[in-house]
Amino acid sequence: MTKPSSRRATCFLGASLLAIATTAGLVLPALANEAQTVTFGDATFVNKGLVAVGRVPSDAKDKLGDTLGGIGSGMVADIGSWKRDGDGYSGTLYMLPDRGWNTEGSVDYPGRLQKFAITLTPFTGDKAASQDQLKLSYQDSIVLHEADGTPTTGLDPLEVRKAANRFPDLPVSGGHISLDDEGVVRAADGSFWVSDEYGPYVYHFQADGALISAIQPPKAFLPMRNGEENFSSDNPPKGGQEPKPKNPESGRQNNQGFEGLAMSADGKQLFVLLQSATIQDGGAGGSSPKRFNTRFLSYDISDAAAPKLSAEYVVQLPRFKDAKGKDLVAAQSELHALDDHRFLVIARDSGHGFGLKDSTSVYRSVDLIDTGGATNIAGTDFDAAKPVAPDGQLDAAVAPAKYARFIDINDNAQLNRFGLHNGEPNDTNALYEKWESMALLPALDDAAPNDYFLVVGSDNDFITTKGSMQGKPYSDAIGKDIDTVVLVYRITMPAGMKPL
Repeated sequence: MTKPSSRRATCFLGASLLAIATTAGLVLPALANEAQTVTFGDATFVNKGLVAVGRVPSDAKDKLGDTLGGIGSGMVADIGSWKRDGDGYSGTLYMLPDRGWNTEGSVDYPGRLQKFAITLTPFTGDKAASQDQLKLSYQDSIVLHEADGTPTTGLDPLEVRKAANRFPDLPVSGGHISLDDEGVVRAADGSFWVSDEYGPYVYHFQADGALISAIQPPKAFLPMRNGEENFSSDNPPKGGQEPKPKNPESGRQNNQGFEGLAMSADGKQLFVLLQSATIQDGGAGGSSPKRFNTRFLSYDISDAAAPKLSAEYVVQLPRFKDAKGKDLVAAQSELHALDDHRFLVIARDSGHGFGLKDSTSVYRSVDLIDTGGATNIAGTDFDAAKPVAPDGQLDAAVAPAKYARFIDINDNAQLNRFGLHNGEPNDTNALYEKWESMALLPALDDAAPNDYFLVVGSDNDFITTKGSMQGKPYSDAIGKDIDTVVLVYRITMPAGMKPL
């Protein structure tokens, strides 16, 4: 590994970050094999570069016979299994698919957690043509189900199961709880928590996939239509019924739910982040340039049976201009806790990548947020009917979290070393649109005790020409075979930070 350079990028706050982000490539200019250092507050973070790439083929199947896709929606490592043997590493990684193949409408896909054995042999040379330094071997599927064995479904929910048996109102379709799974963390007892977009809720499952409980967020987050809860994301099954109106009138936007989920190292706090602003906070549609004031929640789960909302903050997402000069927001796709107030977050654009009309992404980045000093709005009027950022303007009494850019996923100087690229040519080595999962693994290096491997995964949306879903073959209309691609970076944390 090369030594970190002395270059530093200062912490950009509020409008300063947003102005810089419009240039998209100037915050952290990248050079192959040159470490990049970011000073965030009084802490220093170093990106030592991309060291490994892995792929899961688009036509792979799981033990249920379904396409092994969408697995980059969320991931969590079993740290207890992580070992080093010479220059190589091995362990177990759990990956979370979302709601199944849904480019032509949602389907009855039982939720599941996919278990992989992984091996990692980091590459540190100047050139690398292969994409196999990270090997992922599928082992098992843990099906998500209710206590009576009823599996969940990926179908768009048009029904509401009223609160009962210590559960809140739940989004359902045909009697099955509807889940669009997006984030996962694993507790010391083997149970795991999953965040979803439909609710947006957080669900707690036993190690075998049996549902234990569900967390309903404050009323401000709940999608309301015609004065009632309506959890549809306007993605009915093919030929199915659309909600009226298509967009909620308040609460989370369609397909903009709890994308980010993290857990504290001691397992006592859950952190969850809305993909972008609620409708009332400027989120009037999925591409609204005013949807950048999103909300971050912290739950005390020291008693897992009775989670308590302990904090709520506003996070201002990056804004940038696309190639045509249009103002856009880089919505977030994943969250990872570094300590009780600092986090890694993936922020990205959409509609750009392999197989799409435009393969060139402007903003895909692993960034840093710090809630220290931000205004805690939990339990205030902002959790009811009062917007915290009406028409996108943050209430003057509310201080947002700090934000800084860290790792540019689109950095072609790094990607090219492994035969990958952002942009043309629009081929199988162009990055796909969606990067939605992270895991952190210690480097176990006595010479660099603060070094970690940051694993970042793509969600391929189950897109393949050789698919299978619920016993039926399918070929996605896009006409491409899009593998799940996983990138591994080596990073250095500030001295004293113990994120695991």
